[in-house]
Amino acid sequence: MEKEFLLEYKKWLNSPQLDENDKKELLDIEDDVEEIENRFYTDLTFGTAGMRGIRGVGRNRINKYNIRKVTQGLANYIIKSTGEIGKEKGVVIAYDCRIASFEYALNTALVLAGNGIKAYLFDSLRSTPELSFATRELRCQAGIMITASHNPKEYNGYKVYWEDGAQIVEPHASKIVDSVNCISIFKDVKIIEEGKAKELGLLMQVDKSIDDKYIQAVKKESINNEITNKENFKIVYSPLHGTGGRPVKRVLKEMNFNSLYVVAEQEKGDGNFPTCPYANPEDISVFKMSTELADKVGATICLTNDPDADRTGIAIKDNNREWYYPTGNQLGILLIDYLIKARKNISANATIVSTIVSTPMIDKIAAENNIKVLRTLTGFKYIGEKIEQFKKKELDGEYFFGFEESLGYLIGTDVRDKDGVVTTLVIAEMASYYDSIGSSIYNELQQLYKKYGWYKEETLSFTKSGKSGLEEIKNIMKKLREKENKDIGGLKINKFRDYKLQIEKNFLDGVTKGIDLPVADVIQFILEGETLITVRPSGTEPKIKYYFSILDVTEEGALEKLDEIKDIFLEWINGL
Repeated sequence: MEKEFLLEYKKWLNSPQLDENDKKELLDIEDDVEEIENRFYTDLTFGTAGMRGIRGVGRNRINKYNIRKVTQGLANYIIKSTGEIGKEKGVVIAYDCRIASFEYALNTALVLAGNGIKAYLFDSLRSTPELSFATRELRCQAGIMITASHNPKEYNGYKVYWEDGAQIVEPHASKIVDSVNCISIFKDVKIIEEGKAKELGLLMQVDKSIDDKYIQAVKKESINNEITNKENFKIVYSPLHGTGGRPVKRVLKEMNFNSLYVVAEQEKGDGNFPTCPYANPEDISVFKMSTELADKVGATICLTNDPDADRTGIAIKDNNREWYYPTGNQLGILLIDYLIKARKNISANATIVSTIVSTPMIDKIAAENNIKVLRTLTGFKYIGEKIEQFKKKELDGEYFFGFEESLGYLIGTDVRDKDGVVTTLVIAEMASYYDSIGSSIYNELQQLYKKYGWYKEETLSFTKSGKSGLEEIKNIMKKLREKENKDIGGLKINKFRDYKLQIEKNFLDGVTKGIDLPVADVIQFILEGETLITVRPSGTEPKIKYYFSILDVTEEGALEKLDEIKDIFLEWINGL
């Protein structure tokens, strides 16, 4: 009997809906059984906020056919759950610099229009935070962002937002997933031509006024406009070939950061990312051109965003005039500290919303300043959800700052996802302020460690590609669950948390209790000495991630301890 993936391959190859170029791509791999299997062994997963994958023809690839399928499922859900109201409110669609992003965005719009749902489409590249803002500003039922964020150039993706401007969460998320899974990719999709969609008033271009309103929303989050010599403080910026260039340049210029130098080679949108194949600010190699320009012009800070401008990374000079690259956790605590110092009349109910893998140092800083901390699962959609729950008084608290360790931050609530544009503005302000008082971001970071303890964090990611890689990741998680481990290579485990089984076992007192968070495939170990190790498969890439967090009384001791813990853990988990 012929294998299922080969049957699926032939089904696609013989579909009359497949265009000639896509048919040729499939014919070119007809003798490569392994490639066929990787493309056709399963459907590309549409998860609880969207999908992301490698571009190509096949059921396990990002392409216009899968884009249409997902959009049809979303359209069916909108119509079923909101009826004519949702159809009239419509859906706004934005796209970034990635290859085929406009094609995917247009296909999205035409499927929505084919279902009688108004589609608002931006005329050129826009950032993810502006898409979130536009969803709320236009009072749309939903928003869609075509992006693969910081993934390699081979990827693209599709993120879904609900009317509150946040990525979809329950109760909508699983119902939309179910709706998508019911769609037959070549039979159930309703799509009309672009001209017809415009004629029917179902395809409209987003007005330029949204750009102006978004920029105004960003600018109002500035805290200190009276910084001495701000206009002469030198800043280097790079959008890494992405969407951040236009809004960031505009915001900084309008806020009188007049000594702004943009990396010319990385300013233009380009999905091939010719100067940085992995356009992720977490990878310090992307700063090479920025630091070279900074050394040339005499700047002490470099700012950068990922391609859809929802993440922000920085490079700064240390006290030896060498370049230093703060981690996502370090930048997060710096922003928290600056916001606390700079803002006046902080609410007694102020709450920092962060994730279960972000640094425990947040809790110490917050406690000293009478600010609450609320932890969510990894994924900024959960932080966006909390903003709406605060607003509706479903949760006790008032949003102060949102932060995840992978360089995602949100200041203000006009956007409901991480926003690299407003973060870039506030970091520029923070850096220029510290410079004006004879300090620096680096100095302030050292002072925080001296006050609260030397916390060090690191994330290790291991790529496991293809069908075999997915099975390997599943096997790792299975092994961690099937045996009750009391130690890791001799390191005593105090607590064990399984966010999939929703249990926390405390080995110190023998008590097992539940976890009040959504189900997630995450396991966390709390060891002696405030050491945390978290294991989590990536939701957007074929990777398994190990998060480490340790504490020591000195920086040297913390670095040594971190290296030791990593080595012990990797030897232990590889031996399972």
